[in-house]
Amino acid sequence: MSEGTGDAEVAVAVEGLSKAYGGRTVVDEVSFTVHKGEFFGLLGPNGAGKTTTLEMIEGLRRPDGGSVSLLGLSPWPRKTSLLTRVGVQLQSSAFFERLTAHEQLATFGALYGAHTGRTDELLALVGLTEHANTREDKLSGGQRQRLSIACALVHDPEVLFLDEPTASLDPQARRNLWDVLRGIKEQGKTIVYTTHYIEEAERLCDRIAILDGGRVIAMDTPTELVSGLERPTSMELPTNVIEIDELRKLPGVEEVTEEDGQVHFGAVDPGPLIHALTERGVAGSLRMRAASLEDVFLELTGREYRS
Repeated sequence: MSEGTGDAEVAVAVEGLSKAYGGRTVVDEVSFTVHKGEFFGLLGPNGAGKTTTLEMIEGLRRPDGGSVSLLGLSPWPRKTSLLTRVGVQLQSSAFFERLTAHEQLATFGALYGAHTGRTDELLALVGLTEHANTREDKLSGGQRQRLSIACALVHDPEVLFLDEPTASLDPQARRNLWDVLRGIKEQGKTIVYTTHYIEEAERLCDRIAILDGGRVIAMDTPTELVSGLERPTSMELPTNVIEIDELRKLPGVEEVTEEDGQVHFGAVDPGPLIHALTERGVAGSLRMRAASLEDVFLELTGREYRS
């Protein structure tokens, strides 16, 4: 792809991207496009090729094959003109020693020549105003992750790359960071990020590319990925409210199993089945779960999800 070409509404265009180490292919003909203002996720287990793909897009690694266009430019060899337009948060963030959160941001801003007035604004955005004068090594894991994202935003980039920003965080800190990411998206930023948390990708992303074995095995909006599964709605009842043989005879029942005092079953069209259960007075004990993005992943890979 030639320099300075491409769709004005496209932030990232990846075509046939490949990378191998020691004869083992870790990224295999990966292609996708990210539009400006989009929250795009690379979802997959550890070893799927997510980080390597991201690093080639950022210009940190040289591709073995294929092409990348980042804001209309090829990021490799590294382009100094892209440095002020792109923000990067790596899996392992490095901070300046013995500096407070405010000082960290001010220092990063100075390196980019960014306006120092953004420091307080960014601390507020990531919920660290009260910790502005706290040294980085005294912050919690979640607070350090939020500070890392603020540092990636200090020069007001057009595109933000985040590599598993919620890894190793407890559930409360992870959900807190979700709110931060939503706030960044509302500012009109383009976000490309990797994760192996399925629920997170389902809640945050406009579109998702599912990677496994270095390949894109599916790509669409979370809703379309789930709706295309055509999988029965999962249901369960306590074993003491209905005989299994009777349940098997009801309309639309599929895949009946019993485990830990519960009967698990499915129905492609649950309406008639729910009506039949209501007539028998057991619908009040019924629990239902619609198909999810996790079901999509398991269906595509045919194995348990690897975290």
